[in-house]
Amino acid sequence: MVTVDRRTLLKAGATATAAGALGMTTTGTAAAAVPTPTIHPTSEWGARPAAGPIVVENHKPTYIVVHHAVDPPMNNDFSLARAFYVSRYIQNLHMDKNGWIDSGQQFTNSRGGFVTEGRHRSLEILRGGTQHVQGANVANHNSEVIGIENEGLYSTVDVPQALWDSLVGLVAYIAHQYGISPEFIKGHRDFNSTECPGQVLYNRLPELRTAVGRVLGVSVARAEAEWPLLKPGATGRKVQLAQEFLRETGFDVPTDGVFGQSTKDAVAALSARAGLGRDTCNAAKAETGFLGADVWPLIVPSGRSAAAWRSDLSKI
Repeated sequence: MVTVDRRTLLKAGATATAAGALGMTTTGTAAAAVPTPTIHPTSEWGARPAAGPIVVENHKPTYIVVHHAVDPPMNNDFSLARAFYVSRYIQNLHMDKNGWIDSGQQFTNSRGGFVTEGRHRSLEILRGGTQHVQGANVANHNSEVIGIENEGLYSTVDVPQALWDSLVGLVAYIAHQYGISPEFIKGHRDFNSTECPGQVLYNRLPELRTAVGRVLGVSVARAEAEWPLLKPGATGRKVQLAQEFLRETGFDVPTDGVFGQSTKDAVAALSARAGLGRDTCNAAKAETGFLGADVWPLIVPSGRSAAAWRSDLSKI
């Protein structure tokens, strides 16, 4: 079997180059006026003090990353009090279960459309527009992303309209502050092997990019293809190709196009060997054995760019 070091992993796992992330092209003679959303700071929702120093990156983020917050279980309480409760719940989960110094995400968006500051100092630093607070929401990419947790599980159901509207406004404001083009609005799964932000919400990311571009008054280029996500139980040609690549990497798996237990075990073993952490958006169960954006680069044959592989896989 091949061995995979972290430097190779980080290089291979990049979803896009940073070139073009800044310096958006406006569709008119001047950039659109972008409303400043109401963001409730940590002091309002009763946040615990951070358990360690907050790291401030001395550069702008490259990507805005959309998450779903599986826990606490969603309901139809759309109040501000519920938004504050969700913020406290997530912070407790991240600090007490994950062992992080604070909430992992910079901002949280509730089903009622209320936005709160997640990690301490995120709002202050965002307003400056030249630096960003380092979070803990996208493994191996936290120095280059700013993350938004959206209350709820969106694997099979759609987001409430209030959440969608506040998400558009928040993302547009962040993009405006940092000069991030809409094509660099990503989902968590574009970096790690996770379903996050849920299939339904993930499918709406092109719509989100268009909506944000409209607010910013900028043209939106077509986002490049991303690595597909394969989960245990999946079938088809993509699974068969992955199995062939796993065999070439040294794993004894079938090539029947069925993502069964042996394929899941091989992916889990490869992920562990490469130091890939399990998804942390899903506290109810670990998404072990998922084959996504940080696993594909470890198994595809060399000699072609990641972009070329992503493009070909997207056409299958």
